[in-house]
Amino acid sequence: MARRRQSITIKHVAADAGVSLQTVSRVINNEPNVRPAMKERVQASIDKLGYVPSIAAQRMSGSRSYLILAINDRERTIADWTARQGGDWVDQMLLGGMLTASEHGYRMLIELVDTHDDHVERELGAALSALHPDGVVLTPPHSENSQITGLLAERGIRFARIGSKEPGPGIAMTMDDDGAAEEATRHLLELGHTRIGFIAGSEEYSLSDWRKAGWERTMGEAGLDCDDLCVRGDFGFDSGLAAARKLLALDAPPTAIIGSSDQMTLATLEVAHEQGLEVPRDLSLISFDNTPIVRFSNPKLTAIDQPIAKTIARAVELLIDRDGDEVEQPVVVSGELVVRQSTAAPPSGT
Repeated sequence: MARRRQSITIKHVAADAGVSLQTVSRVINNEPNVRPAMKERVQASIDKLGYVPSIAAQRMSGSRSYLILAINDRERTIADWTARQGGDWVDQMLLGGMLTASEHGYRMLIELVDTHDDHVERELGAALSALHPDGVVLTPPHSENSQITGLLAERGIRFARIGSKEPGPGIAMTMDDDGAAEEATRHLLELGHTRIGFIAGSEEYSLSDWRKAGWERTMGEAGLDCDDLCVRGDFGFDSGLAAARKLLALDAPPTAIIGSSDQMTLATLEVAHEQGLEVPRDLSLISFDNTPIVRFSNPKLTAIDQPIAKTIARAVELLIDRDGDEVEQPVVVSGELVVRQSTAAPPSGT
């Protein structure tokens, strides 16, 4: 039976080069206080042995942990995973964050924390103590939870707040939600719609009102009334059903509806089918998120693509860069409108 090959560790490199573990660590971390000759000596041993630096070896210097921690909402994440309805928020977080972290010699881990838990500080504190991350990425609604941001600030941990414009510690970042809503509304206006409904998201998220504000502003600039055309949901499918039925029951129902999530927009599509409306002939629809499922609906949904991967990647870059706090805030990463089959000119005579 073949003998299993022994893994090369920092101890092997130190022994081969005839130096201390700390010296090897300083070379690995590219620290300035290493003589060129010593650096060449250690690097020669690394090359000869085929050693690949580990996180543990990099952390020996004590200056950095080489870990970025991303915090996502436990309740909503588990609900999405359990429902298996095509959401890819965490996938996109991993795509953007893990690849970017790896490019800089870091690793990104994701922790699920319940923002509504009375013990949120203790729960997060335990994770921080165990991992000692160099930076933390907060996603909504954690990004506006004062207990969480206060704890991170108190411990001197750098963090990015996705979906937050509020002044305070940490790097505020948005995905240009109001601008995206403006773009969606302009698209419908250009098609000739004047009665454009809007299904807003949960008030727990500031971005819900940013999207609503973008729609209202664009409607107002076009000289159009939108007083009765907004109904609030909670981003979920059932709330979308209720909101769509309310909008389509108006004496002058909208000829187009923008939904603040894919689930609510898919629910609106179902209500339209129930009422004998054909999309987009009788009703145009635009969604937010652009998760994989909208490409398999009938018709395929026009959607605002949320730049989750790009935003998390940018957050990781700013956290690794020690000068990241000097950037103009909020840092805005814009998405784009992906036009598919669910938007068209309004019915004639409307």
